[in-house]
Amino acid sequence: MDSIKTGGINPDANNVGRNIPQNENSIITFLMRLLHGAIIGFGAVLPGVSGGVLCVVFGVYRPVMELLSHPVKAAKRHAGALIPIGLGFISGFLGIAKLLGFLLERYPTQSVCVFVGLILGMVPSLFREANKNGRTKASWISLALAFFIVLAVLLGLEYISFSISPGFFAYIFCGFCVALSIIAPGMSFSTLLMPVNLYTPLVSGIGSLDFSVLIPVGIGVVVTVALLARVVTALMKRYYSCVFHAIIGIVIAATLIIIPFETFSHGVVSVLVHTGLMISGVGLALLLDKFNGSVTKPD
Repeated sequence: MDSIKTGGINPDANNVGRNIPQNENSIITFLMRLLHGAIIGFGAVLPGVSGGVLCVVFGVYRPVMELLSHPVKAAKRHAGALIPIGLGFISGFLGIAKLLGFLLERYPTQSVCVFVGLILGMVPSLFREANKNGRTKASWISLALAFFIVLAVLLGLEYISFSISPGFFAYIFCGFCVALSIIAPGMSFSTLLMPVNLYTPLVSGIGSLDFSVLIPVGIGVVVTVALLARVVTALMKRYYSCVFHAIIGIVIAATLIIIPFETFSHGVVSVLVHTGLMISGVGLALLLDKFNGSVTKPD
């Protein structure tokens, strides 16, 4: 009886009759973290899906933010988890960027319709995440203010036909947006880059490993992390609901701007095709959300 209490006979009731070697456990854990990192990488590039939200889903947002805020300390503490997640992130990020670059060049309008559906399909999960700590009147005010301010700015830019030409400083701005999509859960960098016509050249450059794109993007990421990681972490801790609702307002406003309304004036077939693509995007987002809900987060 004593040996049972001390774990000598049956150390794990869930593994009765199954003796799993420690190294097998380590390999399975490593592979699962690699897969989680790849999915986070997909989400970081895929329009409407936030890499930051996926970090929350897989239970690694806190160690990732610790790494960005205090790299040396976090690297020592979370190396075992962050190394496979980082490797998976890079492979997923580069792989999906290459595919998206191809689709945007060959089928730009159709791709944008799917992306709009993805964004709209993620909105319910964003509202659910925003309500994690409860909602107040201030939450709705922050959403409304963010929505109307961003919509007004983007409509103004569209009215004067404003777009940013790809270049060194433009890609630094892209790096800022990429970093922000990880630091601020719910923010997708496609939301910020599509209205100014930088999303397609960015993903094409990343997918083709173009260093004239990768280097300035890297600079933008590093500078943003250095300046904003601690600030955003503090804001999310203190004003989580208001910040997250403001992000939702930004997402909705930017999505309205990128909907290709002109395609709906090209006849019934065009309306049916593009509406179907949007609906398929919504369906994909809902499937991803269902998968996210089935993931068991680590303690």
